[in-house]
Amino acid sequence: MSSLFEDFPNRKNTRSAKWDMVRTLYGADDVQPMWVADMDLTIAEGIKQALKNRVDHGIFGYTITDDEINEHVKQWILTQHQWETDTNWVVYSPGVIPTLHMAVLTQTNPGDKIVIQTPVYPPFFDIVKTHDRELVTNPLIYDGQYYTIDFEDLEHSFKQGVSAFILCNPHNPVGRVWTKEELEQLAKLCLQYDVTILSDEIHADLIYPGHKHIPISSLSEEVNQQTITCLSPTKTFNIAGLQVSYVIIPNEKRRKAMNKAFRKYGMNHINTLGISAIEAAYTEGKEWLDQLIQLLERNRDLVVDTLADRDEITAIQPEGTYLIWLDCTNMKLGQAELKKFMQEKAKVGLNDGISFGEEGNGFMRMNIASPTAYVQEGLDKIIAALDDLN
Repeated sequence: MSSLFEDFPNRKNTRSAKWDMVRTLYGADDVQPMWVADMDLTIAEGIKQALKNRVDHGIFGYTITDDEINEHVKQWILTQHQWETDTNWVVYSPGVIPTLHMAVLTQTNPGDKIVIQTPVYPPFFDIVKTHDRELVTNPLIYDGQYYTIDFEDLEHSFKQGVSAFILCNPHNPVGRVWTKEELEQLAKLCLQYDVTILSDEIHADLIYPGHKHIPISSLSEEVNQQTITCLSPTKTFNIAGLQVSYVIIPNEKRRKAMNKAFRKYGMNHINTLGISAIEAAYTEGKEWLDQLIQLLERNRDLVVDTLADRDEITAIQPEGTYLIWLDCTNMKLGQAELKKFMQEKAKVGLNDGISFGEEGNGFMRMNIASPTAYVQEGLDKIIAALDDLN
């Protein structure tokens, strides 16, 4: 294992949401933040150098994305995920969430039903409700250790008339990387009931050994035309603050509608540094990413194995992402009490499970994208607090 990720960067007083909002969110300065999905890890040297070169140029006027950038995107998707795309399908945006807002606006109508699979990334709820669409949940099936899709419930919802389905793959927060068989069954239902697939695949590159991310759009040409796929280098390479993402839209009519909406709302440009970063990430970032996966696998195993010896908390082993879903239901605490236990007794700041939907009651989400010593520190605090509780 490389020493690349052993140093811990000081992020305090950098206007970091993760670090400089600790008191606001958790009521004290001594709570260890392990919540929002960015990394306490320095970015790849190639990206850093590309940003330095751009800054040294000294001019930050309007910047374009050209065929060369599009080709880098295409080649990354092909190499990483074996999906043959077309550079004409690429539309850039400031982020996946703005893209999903535009997709809901352009691909559905007020009053339409949109399905999400709970527990799920909290902004999905607002993406549907903000635009006066009807939210329909398809809760995942949980057997105490593993999550699967309730296809019977999903088809029942589709039969009632659904316009769009927001897929999260890999799934945040439960960490599933949906298999080809699961995706084929999802796609079959969406085609049968003419449901547009809005696929959030922002964690696509963060996959653990033994698992494979499959873009749902890659299953067939028919599915390709039915799907809008949201991707970004931001989670993969820890550059979320640069606000750069892109969406793959093979269907020309859908693509024109999205482009029109982005222009209407003044969101048809991405920032200059973001363009430099995406080029460097996709041309020079692979070695860094490979080492990152090694670190995350080590951190994941540390959390899962440590908590396997406890009756109070079960760590759901993720197949992808750097987020671990913690089942704390055996602690027999209400959600408010659970949150209080973590931040006041354990002194660890996690994401509140209930924010991911009612199925998150009794759960918390932990971010493990940090040096291993930092993850160990957080685990030690939780274990010590559990011992005191008993």
